[in-house]
Parts: sequence; structure tokens; C-alpha cells
Amino acid sequence: MKKKKITFIMIGFFIGLVIGIVGFGFGFGIHLIANQEKNDKTCKQESKQEKKKVASPNYSLKQTANILFLGDSITDWYPIEEIYGDMPIVNSGISGYHTYDILDRMDSMVYRYNPTKIFLLIGTNDLELEEDQTEDTIKGIKEIIKEIRKNRKNATLYVQSIYPINRNLSSAGARYNEEIQDVNKEIEEYCKEKKVTYIDMYKELADEEGNFSEDYTKDGLHPNDLGYARISQVLIDYINE
Repeated sequence: MKKKKITFIMIGFFIGLVIGIVGFGFGFGIHLIANQEKNDKTCKQESKQEKKKVASPNYSLKQTANILFLGDSITDWYPIEEIYGDMPIVNSGISGYHTYDILDRMDSMVYRYNPTKIFLLIGTNDLELEEDQTEDTIKGIKEIIKEIRKNRKNATLYVQSIYPINRNLSSAGARYNEEIQDVNKEIEEYCKEKKVTYIDMYKELADEEGNFSEDYTKDGLHPNDLGYARISQVLIDYINE
């Protein structure tokens, strides 16, 4: 009888020990998972902060400013709120637009906002319409500049060069950097003649071979997050003028 009692005690002891070990392991596992989730959350927050740090330039802007970004999908997809916060910027870009689309809608896309500053980026879609569209593209951009100067004389106009493309990626289409550079050269001269600020964004985004740098584009035509960050770093000086 005494022997049986000792056996039961031993069995109880081992059962308790096993339960204790399992319980400790379970609790420790939960602790590790919680710490991992915490670390993952911290990493995500740091990544987000780093992206914001890269993408968000320092700025101080007069309250009277009213800024308009005018163009096609490159402007339309510009993450303005994420980058510029509550700055008084209107995004008047529409995906797929050409110079003639803007000329047909100057009232709704430009004048009704009564902007004090206008950043124009247009022309890349014109160049894909047919072969050798440089002359029509140049003409369209010049017409937009003329209309803005005529109808919003007090607005400061900034004309961005057409961005480079990268034909190794998917969305370059029938565009060619040689044509883009020809248009940009003509528009730069025209801006000098008309005393309009020309911003050579082509050189800021191009790699050593003159293509849209793969660091800055996701598809050969549109900027990626880092591309928009680089664009913003260039534009912020003009925004703050």
C-alpha cells in the first residue's frame, strides 16, 4: 500500500512537471510572438517615417499662395497630400491628357482656381500619337503658355521639361528620348524668350545614358515613390519663391 502511494506521488510529480514545462513553453511562445509583432510594427513605422523623411521636403509657404499642378497622369498620380501635407496645392492633372485636352479645358482646369503659381508638365502623350509629333507637341505647349500668360497675368508660371522615358520597361510606348529632347530644347528657348521659368527635370531623372533612371521609375514612363521624392526636392525651391 505504501509502495502504491509513493508511485502515485511520483506519477503526480511528473505530470505536474510536464504541465509546468508545457505551460512555460506556451507562455514563452506567446511572449516571443508578441515581441515579434512589436518589432514588425516598429520596423514598419520606421520605414514609413524614413519614406516620409525622404519624400517630404522642408518648406515654409505664405498663406496667400494658391498653387496649381497641371498636366497628365504623371501629375494626376503625384502623391501631393502625402508629400506636401496641407500646403495649398491643387492637383489638376488628368491621366491620358494631351496638350489639346488642356487647351480645350483651360477654364475648368486652370482659371477657376485663380492660381498664384502654376507648374505645367505636358507633352509626353502627344509624342506617342503618331510618328514625329515634335512640332505639334511644341505648338501645343506654347499655346498653353500663351493662354495662361494672357488670362492669368499675375500668376507665376513654371514649365517642366518632359520627363525622359526608359524603353527597357513596359510603358514607354512609341515615345523616344531623342524627340523628347528636341521638344524640351525648343520649349526651353521659348521660355527664355517669354521670361517664363523653365525647370529641366529631364536631367534630374535621367541616368548616364539619358534614359529615365530605373531608380526613379516603375514602368519607364511614370515616377515611382523615389522619383516623386526627387521631383519634389527640385520643385520645393520654386514653390517657396
